[in-house]
Amino acid sequence: MTSSTSPTTSAGPQLGPADASRRAALRKMRLVATSLLVIAAVVFIATHGRDGGWGYVNAAAEAAMVGAVADWFAVTALFRHPLGLPVPHTALIPKKKDALGESLEDFVTENFLTADIVQERLAQAQIPLRLGRWVSDPEHAATVVREAAPALSRAVSSVQDAEVRTLLEGFFLPRLAQEPISEIAGHLLDGVLQDRSHQGLVDLGIGQVHDWARDNKATIASIIGARAPWWSPRWLDETVTDRLYAEIMSWLGDVRDNAEHPARHALDDLLAGLARDLQHDPQTQARAEALKERFLTHPGVADGMVSVWGSVQHTLVEALADEDGPLRARMSALLADAGRRLVADDQLRGAVDRRLHDVAGYVVTTYGREISTLISQTVARWDGDEAARRIELQVGRDLQFIRINGTVVGGLVGLLIHALSQLP
Repeated sequence: MTSSTSPTTSAGPQLGPADASRRAALRKMRLVATSLLVIAAVVFIATHGRDGGWGYVNAAAEAAMVGAVADWFAVTALFRHPLGLPVPHTALIPKKKDALGESLEDFVTENFLTADIVQERLAQAQIPLRLGRWVSDPEHAATVVREAAPALSRAVSSVQDAEVRTLLEGFFLPRLAQEPISEIAGHLLDGVLQDRSHQGLVDLGIGQVHDWARDNKATIASIIGARAPWWSPRWLDETVTDRLYAEIMSWLGDVRDNAEHPARHALDDLLAGLARDLQHDPQTQARAEALKERFLTHPGVADGMVSVWGSVQHTLVEALADEDGPLRARMSALLADAGRRLVADDQLRGAVDRRLHDVAGYVVTTYGREISTLISQTVARWDGDEAARRIELQVGRDLQFIRINGTVVGGLVGLLIHALSQLP
């Protein structure tokens, strides 16, 4: 009395290994349930009309058949018309698949895709701690870098110069030109002066000026000589020029070698005044903003940035491709160090956990309904037979136990009723 499952059509989905296994299990359990019905029928026929104890067996077999057939009908009616007969309220899943998909969507949204539930699960999972423990192992960190490096290299190399130029000229440079930077630059310069971080740049600049003056005596002499009066003798001009050049070189040498030279302090005072004016003087701020706009709107700025990006891109791609190179090694070390910090620093781990919870809560609250609509939309694309086949493959094996239980329970109830009927 069991009907076979309709074969998958060429337009339907092909069975994968998991689906093939489920189908085999379904067929096995269906055979077991049907075999019990057949056994009950054989026993009923064999004991029909016999008295004594066989009457109890016959009653039990009769009730078992009734229970088996009733439950077969109920299970089959979910997926198709029993025996192909269009009995009302059968083939429920093919007819009601859209409503079932919407109901399942509502169930998932209301009971799974809620911020409280997702955040609770995340808290129980302790993702930052477990991730930190795993990635703190240098081998694991190296594995992550090794797997991610090719994808990162492809992503970097895929960025075209035209795309970078469009981003610079269409968004970055115009946006930067609109942002006031005078006060920020003043704060930055003030911090640099307080930390004396500029001394290396000053040393480099003074050294370059000294070396240039040393190698270009003739140029300096011609500049000084051009300022000499027309009536002075040539030998006097040369003597004065040599003396001035010697004093210039001596002064530049003192500035270069003496970190506490008054000229250096004068330069610091000049820079400190500039930092103060950039933060508080409207005229200085206006001139700085005008200079910034002139610089950013110059055509060569975008060209220079694109050229720099090309060099950086080429260097990054080559470094990422080198499996034993310093970039990969540094990335692995940084990743492992970050993992150790996540494990050891409760405050950092708590901050990461809170951010993760906030992101998950926002995504679920904002897009939870859209995510769950994948259920109803997918079910809606199935035809009725396909939906029935898919669902039967998932739950059909368990539903066969209803038939088995119906056969057994029906037989026991029939035996009990027959026994009660024999009481005096």
